[in-house]
Order: sequence, then structure tokens, then C-alpha cells
Amino acid sequence: MATTAHLFEEPFDADEYIERLAWRTPGGGSKGGAEAFDPKRLLEEFQNHIEELKQLDEKIQRKVEKLEHQCHREAKEFAHKVQDLQRSNQVAFQHFQELDEHISYVATKVCHLGDQLEGVNTPRQRAVEAQRLMTYFNEFLDGDLRSDVFNNPDKIKEAADIIQKLHLIAQELPFDRFADVKAKIASKYHDLERQLIQEFTAAQRRGEIGRMREVAAVLLHFKGYAHCVDVYIKQCQEAHVKEKLDGTRHSDVEQYLKNLYDLYTRTTGLATKLTEFNLGSDKHTFLSKLIKSIFSSYLESYIDMEREYLRTRGAMILQRYYDSKNHQKRPVGAGSIQDLKERIRQRTNLPLGPSIDTHGETFLSPELVVNLLQETRHAFERCHRLSDPSDLPKNAFSIFLLLVDHLCVEHIDYALEIGLSAIPSPDAKNANLYFLDVVQQANSIFHLFDKQFNDQLMPLISSSPKLAECLHKKKEVIEQMEVKLDTGIDRTLNCMVGQMKHILATEQKKTDFRPEDENNVMIQYTTACSKVCAYVSRQVEHVRKSMDGKNVDTVLTELGIRFHRLIHEHLQQYSYSSMGGMLAICDVAEYRRCAKDFRVPLVLQLFDTLHALCNLLVVAPDNLKQVCSGEQLTNLDRNLLHAFVQLRVDYRSARLGRHFS
Repeated sequence: MATTAHLFEEPFDADEYIERLAWRTPGGGSKGGAEAFDPKRLLEEFQNHIEELKQLDEKIQRKVEKLEHQCHREAKEFAHKVQDLQRSNQVAFQHFQELDEHISYVATKVCHLGDQLEGVNTPRQRAVEAQRLMTYFNEFLDGDLRSDVFNNPDKIKEAADIIQKLHLIAQELPFDRFADVKAKIASKYHDLERQLIQEFTAAQRRGEIGRMREVAAVLLHFKGYAHCVDVYIKQCQEAHVKEKLDGTRHSDVEQYLKNLYDLYTRTTGLATKLTEFNLGSDKHTFLSKLIKSIFSSYLESYIDMEREYLRTRGAMILQRYYDSKNHQKRPVGAGSIQDLKERIRQRTNLPLGPSIDTHGETFLSPELVVNLLQETRHAFERCHRLSDPSDLPKNAFSIFLLLVDHLCVEHIDYALEIGLSAIPSPDAKNANLYFLDVVQQANSIFHLFDKQFNDQLMPLISSSPKLAECLHKKKEVIEQMEVKLDTGIDRTLNCMVGQMKHILATEQKKTDFRPEDENNVMIQYTTACSKVCAYVSRQVEHVRKSMDGKNVDTVLTELGIRFHRLIHEHLQQYSYSSMGGMLAICDVAEYRRCAKDFRVPLVLQLFDTLHALCNLLVVAPDNLKQVCSGEQLTNLDRNLLHAFVQLRVDYRSARLGRHFS
């Protein structure tokens, strides 16, 4: 194995190196190898290899010494070069120092020369400027502005500089001698100031920011510079407001009103925050005028657009509802013969033709009502914010009148008219009575109307003369509705009584109270009584669902009185045997049980008295006088008692009339 330096490169392992050397030597391997182990040969190989390593070491050592010698020589040469460079650098630094001193000396001379030149030139420039200003001053003194600078619009910047300086000079002149020229300069000063502000405004509208900056720099030396700031702020607001409002003013009134309310509210809110800063003693007046100047053209026409929008929107909501019902609104109070007949029929029980069949439709819509009230609520909010305080009550009242027209007249009142027209005549058979449903919904709607009146309208008018007008209008509307409601309820009660009368006429037989077999009566009360009580119970429940508060007792009291009158008159149409009288008492007892559902003491008392009267139909003749003197009958008219006794079949045979002679 040749001995070279690369065999000793890192990582070097001596054991591995010896092992490789022994392995490659013939006879130097293990005893089980191809050749027999020869230790002499291996020793000889090791000795030879050691000699080679010594020679290699000497060779490498000589090479190292040569490189070290070369390195020392180059290091000395490099050190000499560095020393030379340091000496050159020192020389250059000295030269730079000398140059810097020379530059400083020259600069000092130049500054001194400049000061001398300025000292000579400044008075000269001032003299030239003074001469130029005197020339322009003479033009004002003569009253003839001949210079191009005052007549050329393109030189307004130069003219502004001149007039601003002349204005300062004029203020130092005595008034008695130069009053005229001072006035002319002041006039030109204000005229140029106005032109500059107009130019600034025009540049802002054109979006020329560079021109705005240029004009603002000129105006900076004028007294009206603050006005320039105001114009800038106002113009920014007007541009934004105009963009938001003008685009929808005629195409989308609803969005226009929303945008106007939103912008005005945000602007006034911003003004409130700005008052916290030091904007001067009259900051409130300043901000109010600024807001008014921005929105004045919109606020002047606000209430007209609000009313027109509500009028159109309300009519659209109403029409959309009636279209959904496939209903063509009937003209109410048009003066036709049919309307006259209808009004007569509504207020009387005369049969002037069939009633209108509404198929159970009340023509009252909670959804429609919510939409109208919602629109009106938004209108009241806008009115409160956008109206001038002096016009607020008047504007709020005009919105209220529109609500009354749409909700109370066009919807509730119309539904009541239709409901009245749909009430059948009292003699109609199996009539469906929907007017109580109309009453129920009308009451619910009017509660919502009344709530909006108190919550949103009252705060706007409470301290103004319009309060009396609003309350009067509300009272007038309520009274008109109550008249129709009372008329409809009265006619509905008549129909209920008519239906009871029809049941009694068709179901009650004369033999019910004069049975052929007195000893074989197995019923507790008659079929007519059962059906009437069932009908009355349904109507009582209907009334309770349709009314509220004291109205329930009032209507049920009236129904109970009419129910009692009907039964009282009905019983007087028959003659009664002893068993028939007992059956009549059972019927009245059932009627009295039904009357308890009314929960009206007067009605129950009437049926208690009627029950006591029916006892006269069965009591023994000798006990008649005693019964008539009882607690429940003692205060009744004797003729009434006698009339009931006359209904007995044994009245003549038993000579019962003698008890009332």
C-alpha cells in the first residue's frame, strides 16, 4: 500500500489503519484465510512501511518549513506596505485640514460680501417697492386704476399682494386728509377678498386642490381668511348633503326623507360635540346658522313632502290590502238611493232588502294598521327633528289628520259601514253575526291608535294651542265610531233575539205545556228551551271575546233584558195544565241557569222573578193569594200576576179570578 498524505486525513483511526495494512499484506491475515499466516513477512512489511512513513514525514516537514519561511517574508512585505499607506494617509489628512481651513476662510469672506451686498440691495429693493406702491397709491388717489394688475383677472394674486400692503399703509394715514383714498383702497381690498373667496369656492367645486392651496396662501394675509375656512367647511358639507339628497328628492321620496332625517340628526349631533371646544362666545349661534345655511332649502319644503308622502303611502297601503281581498271599495255616503235605503235599514228594523254578505270578512287588517302606524311614527320622529320649533305643533297636527283620515275614516269607519250593511234583519234565519268580530278588531286597533296619540303626538303639542284641536278631533272621531258601534251592537242584539224567537216559534209546541198524558211526561225541559239556551250561551261567549272592560257588562245586560223580555212574552202565548206548568217552571229554571253565565245581577234577578211568576201556574187555588204576597212577587203589578194566572187551563173552572178582584 503506497504511503501518501491523504491516508492521514481526518477523521484518522490508527487501529483501522494498522488493520487495513495487515489485511493487504500477503500472509498477514487471519489463520483461516486463503494463505497461511506469515509473521515474518508481516513484520518485514511493517518495518518497510515505517521507513516510508519516516520519509513522508521528512518530506512534509521540509514543505512546512518552506511555507513558514514564505509566510514570514510576505508578512514583512505587507507590514512595509501598511506603513507606507499610513504615511500617505497622514499626508492626505494634513492636506484636507488645510483645504477645510481655506474653505472656511473663503466662506467667511463670501458671507461678509453677501451681507455687504444685502446691506446695499435691501434698501434699494425697499425703495423700488416703495416707489411701486406709491405709483399704485397715486392711481387710487386719482381714482383711475390704470395698471394692468388691477384689471387683469389672471393677475389677481399680484393685485392681492399689492392691495394688502396698501391697506396696511392706508391705516397709518390721517383720516381727515386721506379719507377718500382710504375708502377706495378698503373697497378694493374687500372686493379682491371676495373674489379670492369666490375663486376658492369655485376651485373646491371643481376639485382643484392645488388651486385651492394657492388661493388660500394669498388669503392667509387677509382678514377674511377665517371666512375662507368657513366656506371650505360649508362647501364640504353642502357637497355631501347635496349628493345624498338631490339624487332622491324626486325619484324616491321615502329615501329622501330618511336621508334628510339621518343627515340632519348627525349634523346637529356633531354640532353638539363641537360646542365642547372653545369656538368663541357665540359658538351656539354660529353653529346654528351654519346648519341652517346648509339645510334651509330642504327644511323649507320638508313638511309638504312629508304630507304628500304620507298621503300617497297611506293610500297605497290601503289599496294593496283591498286588492289582496279582491274587494272594490264601495263609496260611503255618496247620496244614492241605495245608500239612503242602507242607512234607513241600519237605523231601523224595516226590511228594505237583503243585507250585504261579507262571508265573515271584517275588512280590518292588523298588518295594515301596523304599517300605517309605523309610517306615522317615523313621520312624527322626522317632524320633531326637522320642523322649526314654532311650526312643530302645526306640522304634527297635519300628520295626525292624515293618520285619522287613513286609519280611522278610510279603514275603521269603512269597515264599520260594511259591517253595519252586513248585519241581517232580525227575522233572518240562521244568520251569521260577524259585527261583533268587527267590534273586537276595531277596539284593538283604536287602542293602538290611542297609544300612538299619547306616546308620540302629545309630547309634540302638549304646550301649544294645537293640543285642544287634537283632543277635539280625537273626541269627534271616537264619538262617530261609538255611534256606529252602538248602532251595530243594537242591531246585532236584535238579530240574536230574532234568532231566539225563530227557535221558539219552530221548536215550541202548544202540547208542550198541555200534554195529552199528564202522567207520562219524562223530559226535564222542552227542546225549544234546550236549543235557545245553547244559542244564548254561544252568544254570551262571543260577546265576552269581542268586548272589553265595562262594555262586556253593558252589552250583556242589554242582551239579558231582551232575552228575559222574549221569554216572558213567549210564555204568555200558551195555556198551562198542571203538568205543563211544571214543565214551564223547569224551562224557566234552565233559562235562569243560562242567565247565570251573564254574570249580571239584574238579569239573574229578572229570571228569578219570572221563575216565581211561573209558580202561579201550578200552585193550588187556595194558596194563590199567599204566593202572590211572597217576597219576589209582592212588588209586582197585580195585573201582571193576574195575567199569568189566566194562563192556567183551570182558570175559569176554579174561579181563580176572584183572588184578584
